[in-house]
Amino acid sequence: MNILFLCVANSARSQMAEGLGRSIWDSSWNIKSAGSEPSGKVHPGAITAMQAIDIDISHHTSQSIESLPEEFLRSLDYVITLCAEEVCPVILSNAKKLHWPMPDPAGVTEAEQAASFQKVRDEITMKIRSFQ
Repeated sequence: MNILFLCVANSARSQMAEGLGRSIWDSSWNIKSAGSEPSGKVHPGAITAMQAIDIDISHHTSQSIESLPEEFLRSLDYVITLCAEEVCPVILSNAKKLHWPMPDPAGVTEAEQAASFQKVRDEITMKIRSFQ
């Protein structure tokens, strides 16, 4: 099973989804994330929220769709977008497309970010668990 999590910056939601997917789903599944306009880094709030549940995404990098291996893109089973308030990227593929709209956890005040990242992490976790 090949799954791609997509959002715009590939810095928070899609990174958390990739980490959660790898943790929850069968290890034979090939799970990646990417963005249409990658930020170049993973948001520290996403790293912290995931560390709280013992998943380390600190080694992840923000990457573009174009940087993914062609073989992976050709063999995609699912493309899951996680955008809510921005325009989600589109990828031409025969893969089944799912949309799990999640608010940008970094789009709140700094004082609210920790709770926002935890809430989005928990919502993605529920989606991934129900996908199985």
